[in-house]
Amino acid sequence: MKPAILVTRAIFPEVLTRLSGYFEVESNQDDVIFTPAELAAKLKGKVGTLATASAKFNTELLQQLPGLKMVASMAVGYDNIDVPACTAHGVMASNTPEVLNETTADFGWALLMATARRVTESEHWLRAGHWTKWRYDSFLGADVHGATLGIIGMGRIGQAIARRSMGFDMKVMYHNRSRLSAEQEAHANHAQYVSKEELLAQADHVVLVLPYSPASHHCIAAAEIELMKPSATLVNLARGGIVDDQALIAALRKHRIAAAGLDVFENEPKFHPDFLTLKNVVLTPHIASASEATRRAMANRAADNLIAGLIEGKPRDWLNPMA
Repeated sequence: MKPAILVTRAIFPEVLTRLSGYFEVESNQDDVIFTPAELAAKLKGKVGTLATASAKFNTELLQQLPGLKMVASMAVGYDNIDVPACTAHGVMASNTPEVLNETTADFGWALLMATARRVTESEHWLRAGHWTKWRYDSFLGADVHGATLGIIGMGRIGQAIARRSMGFDMKVMYHNRSRLSAEQEAHANHAQYVSKEELLAQADHVVLVLPYSPASHHCIAAAEIELMKPSATLVNLARGGIVDDQALIAALRKHRIAAAGLDVFENEPKFHPDFLTLKNVVLTPHIASASEATRRAMANRAADNLIAGLIEGKPRDWLNPMA
């Protein structure tokens, strides 16, 4: 018999067909989000799983699954996976880096532009029937060209965002756990490495692309927002929890900063309802990687990892190589 796996969420049918050539596949095309107890029950007897961020893999779950050998996540971020716990239980873990960099960077620019130029606010106003005449001061926003772009988190996606800024003649500064090489900085529109405090104080547009971890929890909170220019915008493409949403809501309500663009939230898909009361925030439902080509590439990369891990013992994007 083929080894059994679980695909935790709905996925492209052709990926299921491909996986079924190697495994007995239990799928979830109804796209039910399993509770931890349901996930544990579904994974009993399975050697692997292709999962998304809605499934949390921690010690409590893994200790119930002695037969589990592989967790292949269909995402680049893996804060839903306790990697040390996987290692302790002999479970390989993988993610899907690289395939979504450019698409996510594209969307970062879409969100930045919409935020700076008040696109969604003005569209809602138009749709509500309020447009009766042109005015010199209607929906005045912030210029992007010639402005200073601050990027916190200068990995592959951050560097792709910086490269796009060249066409807008922007100055780029960044903060990261470690400095890039001189060659990488030059390729990223001659990005300048600065402290987080200097970046927040000087940037006209701040984009967050850093991974979530306990160390980055509420990396942007009330004290950090207080450093920003009143005219500045904040865009979060990374993960909910990096921004203190309550502090951001308070700042937007007081116009302490001009606007924010958010693709991720604390406790998503539930998010703070007060965001819906604000006009100076652009809200999207975690879709930065959502082009058809990229989501297909992510699904196939996760499948590649699962096949390589369970058949050959070595996934391509192995997060926790074990001796």
